Amino acid sequence: MQIILLVFWIFFGIILYSYVGYAIILYLLVFFKRIFFKSNDFVNDFKPDVTLFVVAYNEKDFIENKVNNSFSLDYPKDKMHYLWVTDGSTDESQEILKKFPQIQVLFEAERKGKISAMNRGMKFVKTPIVIFSDANTILSAKSVSSIVDAFRDNKVGCVAGEKRIINKQIDSAAGAGEGIYWRYESLLKKWDSELYTSVGAAGELFAIRTDLFKDVEGDTILDDFMMSMRMAIDGYIIKYVPTAYAIENSSANVKEELKRKVRIAAGVIQSIFRLKQAFNPFHNFKLTFQFFSHKVLRWLFVPVALPVVYLLNLFLAESFGFFNNNLYSILFWAHTFLYLLVIIGWFLRSNNTRFKILFVPYYIFIMNYAMWLGFVRFLKGSQTVNWERAKRAT
Repeated sequence: MQIILLVFWIFFGIILYSYVGYAIILYLLVFFKRIFFKSNDFVNDFKPDVTLFVVAYNEKDFIENKVNNSFSLDYPKDKMHYLWVTDGSTDESQEILKKFPQIQVLFEAERKGKISAMNRGMKFVKTPIVIFSDANTILSAKSVSSIVDAFRDNKVGCVAGEKRIINKQIDSAAGAGEGIYWRYESLLKKWDSELYTSVGAAGELFAIRTDLFKDVEGDTILDDFMMSMRMAIDGYIIKYVPTAYAIENSSANVKEELKRKVRIAAGVIQSIFRLKQAFNPFHNFKLTFQFFSHKVLRWLFVPVALPVVYLLNLFLAESFGFFNNNLYSILFWAHTFLYLLVIIGWFLRSNNTRFKILFVPYYIFIMNYAMWLGFVRFLKGSQTVNWERAKRAT
């Protein structure tokens, strides 16, 4: 019984720390840092040329909106450069982009994946800063100026923008869950960045110092995460800038969101194997603490802990009495209620609702289920580097 109790509380603690505890500790550390520490290692006059780099595969439906948005960004026009790589596209992407002579377009008929296109395209970037963005996202007007401003700090090697899901008053399970999750995740990224460094960047919008770029392995699944984390391992900071944000619609439905999450999960496992130095506290203790607390526990440990904790809770509640007023029976019924919400979320997954919080347990369940599927896909080596974009809501 003692061993069962020990395992239960260890796994329960992992779940609680991953979803709540780390956020509380992070906030307290940031609170005290704001009081006692100030940073002033900045370059004052800094308005470099920048390249807005988009890798696109069969994105003809989004190109004109993306280009018009790119041209409207609040940054000196003579310092903005535009590069698109459309390798493998079989739609009208090249023809549409030809209407915009300001844009340099690279195209090869063979599709080798996003990271191969990025590696190739970076050889044509001549500006000191390059900003990566997806074709189906719209950037905030101040995105470029906010990103450049963050690079005034010489310690910053990468700047991560914020991903925002279009907030609808009434939404489905995919939209509600993804929107709430990203608002919480954005808050953690903000505090991570304030404490020391953000833990990785999202491909919707991020930037790097061009001279720090190194080719990424061609089979890499999460190019944005690998590229940014390797800079953090090399001692540079990933600065999170919420005023630079990319807006996109949520996944069209849970099936499309699960498809996206499984691919990300396979990439997560691959990244963990390739970022061994991030686990070494003697190399960079702050990075290891943040990486393990924010990412590794949630990715690797929580998906295992959730079913184990529920089964052990069932055993302990039975041992101490289901209907006795004891801690384990209370936890069990609370636990069961959450899974009931998961089931309700599944039944209502195609319905729209104003009560978006209803879908949060279901969305968290889907995220952890995707980790299991992604792990299997990684072991089988069946995850292609070619990005299959999830269908987005309209």
